[in-house]
Amino acid sequence: MIIFPAVDIKDGKCVRLKQGLADQVTVFSDDPVEMARKWADTGAQWLHVIDLDGAFSGQPRNAALIREICSALSIPVQLGGGVRNADIAAAYLDAGVERLIIGTLALEDPTAFAELCAAFPGRIGVSLDAVDGALKTKGWVEDAGQSVLDVAPRLAAQGAAFIIYTDIARDGMQSGVNLDALRRLCRATSLPVIAAGGVATLDDVKALYPLWAETQDQDGGLQGAITGRAIYAGTLDLVQALEWIAAQ
Repeated sequence: MIIFPAVDIKDGKCVRLKQGLADQVTVFSDDPVEMARKWADTGAQWLHVIDLDGAFSGQPRNAALIREICSALSIPVQLGGGVRNADIAAAYLDAGVERLIIGTLALEDPTAFAELCAAFPGRIGVSLDAVDGALKTKGWVEDAGQSVLDVAPRLAAQGAAFIIYTDIARDGMQSGVNLDALRRLCRATSLPVIAAGGVATLDDVKALYPLWAETQDQDGGLQGAITGRAIYAGTLDLVQALEWIAAQ
């Protein structure tokens, strides 16, 4: 099971939001590159990076910084935020990003999303961000008018490589993971699923592990979990979490 430390970038700084709200910002570092290095040096297998400025504006806002992060690390980087067309996707992949996370485009323009998946096979995933199963879009500020389970089968058919499921109500709140919703999603799709939102303590990692174990004999299943605020605030020790997983 993979733990993905998160580096969320806003105004050139490493931040965390509460429930995706742009005005609920905590700045954890003025140097996202150094923070990325820290998590890589800690033993992370992947880094999860979000361009929050890009997510809210629909255009890349921190491309130079993201290129610098990719150059500084020996582990792969997955990136989301403002990737709304093939030109932006190609630029980020050329900059060293291993795989991209698409949100708004996947929900609002399925044809363009399928074309993106075909252009970059195996490197395009989808972020499904929901409140009580109802999807949000455009940086979580608009209702998508669809549910997670409605769209999951279509995404696999269109060539998506993985799904990130964010329980917005739990994101940045350190309130535990939504195991029931994750289990339903894993049953509904053949794609690997990554959990986000609510991973606050080692107990949350331990709670996810049985779902990871029980879904490894199927296509997809739970691949791991993203954690952000918890590792910055210190309620989750990343080294301890990685060591616990390795011991299982």
